[in-house]
Amino acid sequence: MAVPKGKVSKARRDKRRSSHWKLETPGVVTCPKCGKYRMPHRACKACGTYNGRDVLGA
Repeated sequence: MAVPKGKVSKARRDKRRSSHWKLETPGVVTCPKCGKYRMPHRACKACGTYNGRDVLGA
């Protein structure tokens, strides 16, 4: 059976685990109508447009 040869320190263990659970930054694009930042494939919260149409009635 596979048995650890020695104790792995907390620093070494945490260093190994740290790189796998980082959140990626979300992709952000600018609205073509008002220029505010928004998430892609979503309506703009500032002006209420999506794909060139007014969808939120703002």
